[in-house]
Amino acid sequence: MIPLKASVNCDLGEGFSLYRIADDEALMKTIHLANIACGFHASDFAIMNATVAHAKLYGVAVGAHPSLPDLQGFGRREMAMEPDELLSCFIYQIGALSGFLKLHGLPLNHVKPHGAVYGQTARSLPLARAAVAAAQTFSTENQQVAFIGLAGTAHQVACEEAGVRFIPEWFADLDYDPAGKLLITKTHEPIPVDVIRKRVTDLLETHQITTNADGYLPLGEGITEVSICCHSDTPGAVEIARLVKSLVDKNNKDAGHT
Repeated sequence: MIPLKASVNCDLGEGFSLYRIADDEALMKTIHLANIACGFHASDFAIMNATVAHAKLYGVAVGAHPSLPDLQGFGRREMAMEPDELLSCFIYQIGALSGFLKLHGLPLNHVKPHGAVYGQTARSLPLARAAVAAAQTFSTENQQVAFIGLAGTAHQVACEEAGVRFIPEWFADLDYDPAGKLLITKTHEPIPVDVIRKRVTDLLETHQITTNADGYLPLGEGITEVSICCHSDTPGAVEIARLVKSLVDKNNKDAGHT
């Protein structure tokens, strides 16, 4: 079994105005990839700018985290949208983040859909193609924008069709049902760190996903890379991210990944 090359990602910049949902700066110190909210489920111009600045300070690669236009529901409520409409929705949001990236001299590393639209694009190939096309829109000759999504779903198919780099994602702080469906909840419940440790260890050592029925499913055929997500609004998020980063760093060192 080929050892997985792993990274840690986190959804950040998810406050609004004077309100903050997480300790973004502390989390930024414990991750490799930051998915920055683009204003439709959270964030605003001041928070977006500050979050990009923190990413630059701590050497974290920045990705866009576009959502359905659902500020009240934090982007975790499904919405009917045609592919062309979703493409415009994503380009609008990624364009906003790109302005702050240009201000701070950083490239756009990837795109990762947020919340409900993450699940919708994983299930629908036309919607996945629209989301991947949004990532392609911001690629340049010097920087191909990657797409983070679920292995074995429309995310992966759409990326392969378009020739876009696909980064498979696994969630340390969310449950999967016995069929492998990611259970996206509006609010995230506390999870003991021992549970997180076992889940991450099982994934890295056996390439298996733990389900909520105490079973296991394969991460995906031919998958050699994974990015592990730790949500910023999960209780104890900083402690969880530090634990996951330590496990990932050890895994990568033992496997010879740099």
